[in-house]
Amino acid sequence: MEYRILGRTGIKVSAIGIGGEGFENKNYEDSEAIIDCAISEGINFIDLYNSNPKVRNHVGKALSKYPRSSFVIEGHLCSTWDNGQYRRTRDFNEVVNAYEDFLTRMQLDYVDVGMIHYVDDQKDFDNIFNGEIIKYAKELKEKGVIKSLGISTHNTDIAFRAVETGIIDVILFSINAAYDMLPASEDVNILFEESTFKNRTYEGIDPKRDKLYQTCENASVALTVMKGYAAGVLLSDKESPFKKALTPVQCLHYCLTRPAVASVMVGVSNINQVIAATAYITASNKEKDYSEVLANASRNSFSGHCMYCGHCAPCSKKIDIALVNKYLDLALIQEDVPETLINHYGLLEHHANECIECGLCMKNCPFNVDIINKMKQAVKLFGK
Repeated sequence: MEYRILGRTGIKVSAIGIGGEGFENKNYEDSEAIIDCAISEGINFIDLYNSNPKVRNHVGKALSKYPRSSFVIEGHLCSTWDNGQYRRTRDFNEVVNAYEDFLTRMQLDYVDVGMIHYVDDQKDFDNIFNGEIIKYAKELKEKGVIKSLGISTHNTDIAFRAVETGIIDVILFSINAAYDMLPASEDVNILFEESTFKNRTYEGIDPKRDKLYQTCENASVALTVMKGYAAGVLLSDKESPFKKALTPVQCLHYCLTRPAVASVMVGVSNINQVIAATAYITASNKEKDYSEVLANASRNSFSGHCMYCGHCAPCSKKIDIALVNKYLDLALIQEDVPETLINHYGLLEHHANECIECGLCMKNCPFNVDIINKMKQAVKLFGK
């Protein structure tokens, strides 16, 4: 398994995590099998938004066999159970009761990331961050019941606001190649409507989303990913906006090559789906490669935009071109390049100033990026 640091929390998490939806309508034995398989595959990260008491009981019991330090939990505030159904709530008493229930049923003394659940519109954000819910979340953090604070959202504008608060450490955000072409919206339902991806002229990755990932990276706010397969849209030739299906491994690699992304929370409902997701770890570079599908898509243009896909390799001077481009993009959105970013660049074994302008990288690039010019920009900016 590949492990990454969850932003400024310092917590080490598996690059592949599992989400809670697959545990719905499962008995204990099936839930335990999923947990056992995930842990045996090296997964240590679980996101549980579920308010279903049976899910909480089953997952909590299955995890109780393992040392608490061996797994990391994203546990959601504001998710409650009402007459046999999940419901998002902003009622303070319901929030408190539901979270105490979560801790009890999950058999947890603390939660690694306390997620404020499902905030997609501006009024809701204002009410939460100016009201009792955020005070309660802060109190839990002060008591050590929550180790770090997070928020889940599908809306780019809300994610930016979360970063700006300075108190949000982790954002659970919907990321995939299809959603990345859509502008911010308070209507999450458009992500699941078939018409959204049809009869539309795409212009490549939405600039706001691109900037969000870079902003989070610079602020050390970690991104954890939901909807990595776009609710199955990207796995279908018919439904995909690219008119060609991506594999699960390609979907995961796309997410994991975005700046600030620490882990993809995959929805799994059986052990075969767990193994299909963790196959990413042993997949070859060719199996991970998503660039051909994106670059050849009709009515879509990622042209001129580095997607960090690595097709620019090999470099005759052994420069890690994709990584240099990533650091350059992170730096260009800031007025003053921080020393930490310059130092990160300085740690690269081979630097942009070694480029001999042979042009091979540009010939290999499927997105027509002017790589030589970017290498020159990097040299000038980083002073190497």
